[in-house]
Amino acid sequence: MHPSDRVIANRSAEPSEAELIDRARDGDEGAFRELVVRYEPLVAATAQGMLGRGPEAEDVGQETFVRFWRSLDRFRGDSSAGTYLTRIAMNLSLNVLKRRTRMRRWFAEGDLPDRADPSAFASRETETSETARVVGEAIRTLEPPHRAVVVLRLVQGLSTAETAAALGIPTGTVLSRLSRAQRLLRQKLAPMMDHGTPDAS
Repeated sequence: MHPSDRVIANRSAEPSEAELIDRARDGDEGAFRELVVRYEPLVAATAQGMLGRGPEAEDVGQETFVRFWRSLDRFRGDSSAGTYLTRIAMNLSLNVLKRRTRMRRWFAEGDLPDRADPSAFASRETETSETARVVGEAIRTLEPPHRAVVVLRLVQGLSTAETAAALGIPTGTVLSRLSRAQRLLRQKLAPMMDHGTPDAS
């Protein structure tokens, strides 16, 4: 084999997702750690998009991979591991939001601290800007079903089909929730912005 051919072969030697899952299923912890490295940013973005930065989002991230590990034997690859992990992280995040709602109802004064950080929706370069804060605050006021679609479709940039797969809902439902969420966001943001209504699309 020519040396250049060996270089190309080495570059293509990175194991595929399916190979890593098969090895992890057989007890290869190194293969599972590689899966975690590959998909941790996606899981973190989902949890932080729904909950903001903080302990709750970190707990969701950890629990997502624990559940993935436990379900490896049942994972058949009907969807990608990324889609599967996003669905787990989204469901866990929605459970956290439900717990928050129940806790608020327990306290008549409604003075529970809200740990969600609106700037988590912004890029690293702009997350301290006033615009990012206002947009993040508006997203955070959406009901969880609409917030989930906005986080996946607009913030993370998933396609409509990918968003539907991650949430386990029809594409038509994604489109209707997104349309509703965009209208609500425009209504909320219009009086706050100095230069007109931002385009949520």
